[in-house]
Amino acid sequence: MSRPWEADPSARLVRRLGKSALELGATSAGPTCPDVWELENGDIAVIGREHTADYMGRLPDGVAIGSDERLVIIPRSMLIAAKPDIPDA
Repeated sequence: MSRPWEADPSARLVRRLGKSALELGATSAGPTCPDVWELENGDIAVIGREHTADYMGRLPDGVAIGSDERLVIIPRSMLIAAKPDIPDA
């Protein structure tokens, strides 16, 4: 079954959206995850804590996680910091 969108694993990370985890106080050990990046093809890569199994049995109606997908969690402050870098359209 073909899907309308597929991730391109060859696309390079080209720019961070928002601030690093270190800048936001989400890590104290160095520039480790979480993070939000724009790829060269315009798609977005999110690095966060993997919690697919924790949410699998309690997803809202209409929400599904495919066998090749994972639910990741990032700090709210990270997405808010990325907002100015995300285009409206």
